[in-house]
Amino acid sequence: MTTMTTAATLPPGPTAPRAVQGAYALTFPLRGMRRLKERYGDAFTVNVPIFGRAVVISDPGEIKQLFTSGPDLVDNLEVNLGRVLGPHSMFALSGDDHRRQRKLLVPPFHGRRLAAYEKIVEEETVRELVSWPDGRAFATLPSMMRITLNAILRAVFGAEGAEFAELRELLPPFVTLGSRLAVAPISKKGRFNPWRRFEKMRRRYDAIVDRLIAKARPDGDDVLAMMLQTRYDDGSGLSRDEISDQLLTLLTAGHETTATTLAWAVERLRRHPALLDELANDDGKLLDATILEVQRTRPVIDLTARQVKQDGFRLGRWTLPKGYAVLVSIALIHDDDAVFPHAATFDPHRFEGARPDLYQWIPFGGGTRRCLGAAFATMELTVVLRTLLRDFTLEPTTEAGERRHSRGVAYAPAKGGRVIVRRRSTGGDS
Repeated sequence: MTTMTTAATLPPGPTAPRAVQGAYALTFPLRGMRRLKERYGDAFTVNVPIFGRAVVISDPGEIKQLFTSGPDLVDNLEVNLGRVLGPHSMFALSGDDHRRQRKLLVPPFHGRRLAAYEKIVEEETVRELVSWPDGRAFATLPSMMRITLNAILRAVFGAEGAEFAELRELLPPFVTLGSRLAVAPISKKGRFNPWRRFEKMRRRYDAIVDRLIAKARPDGDDVLAMMLQTRYDDGSGLSRDEISDQLLTLLTAGHETTATTLAWAVERLRRHPALLDELANDDGKLLDATILEVQRTRPVIDLTARQVKQDGFRLGRWTLPKGYAVLVSIALIHDDDAVFPHAATFDPHRFEGARPDLYQWIPFGGGTRRCLGAAFATMELTVVLRTLLRDFTLEPTTEAGERRHSRGVAYAPAKGGRVIVRRRSTGGDS
């Protein structure tokens, strides 16, 4: 019996061996994407480690079609962040399993629950800003990491305790190593490789979470308590492994990326003194627009991806074979003058009075796999920057913008978002 297959129609792309293309992608990740677009157009085919054969797209119509296609057509990658965050992580799940878990985890990060976390974020911001030196240059990224880590720990686990101190010590190196392993084609086999160290950290993390689950108050209003209370449609609850993996996802995804965006915000603001003057008399709308523009011009994640699950998937001009990955380049669409006029210019006013199109402005990804914590992250960005600008003035600079530095999954300011601040004499709680 002959099986009929649909002929593939793929965009052009480089023909170098996978190892060569992979080395190029690791060495020139963002610059390489731009060069490939200049040579081949807004869609091109690559063959790289981890993703394998993949089509990179940056056309708004094709992105919208991808994000609105059902999981029977395109779904999660077979090789994904689940190998770092665990098989029950939202990043690892597909189809009905992903939908069921997402339905359970949405409530803690929206509505009244979200508003309740604002006080936590402001308290952690004020606590950290007390240590900021007056009139001396320093990198803000470490501070932003501490703020976001402490805030997400308190939101997830409620009151502080001995386990908090352990997690504060463990999570930063754990997240850093995991972020690098997620994008590195390193086998888990062999006695001496970084996965052994990562797995040791994971066992320590699981032991801490086991103790926190045992201590959790059944009537608590933190995320862990809500996870213990929640039930699937059949009445069953989340397993210990599901809780552990999902908590790790929340702690990592809700920590590094938001902190990095905050460091980028400081880096951008220092280079736009007129904007700083406007923000001094802002009613909140310009700050909201500024956050959107920081995320457009300096997205900390460059790719969001799907995998083709049905042979002959039609995506705009292309017909893709089953198994191909489709990579959406966030930077390429954000930098497109046809989508965002004068895209190279940092101009928050483009977003004043208008919300972005979520198929064009995509720092959180899109569709059914859009970042679950997007609302929490936006709240956190707003509260931290509002508090910072209330209590400090940022000294402008004419230095060139900081280049992007890969931390593995995220792109951070190479100098950590350096700043010189002056404490306001009539500041707030700090």
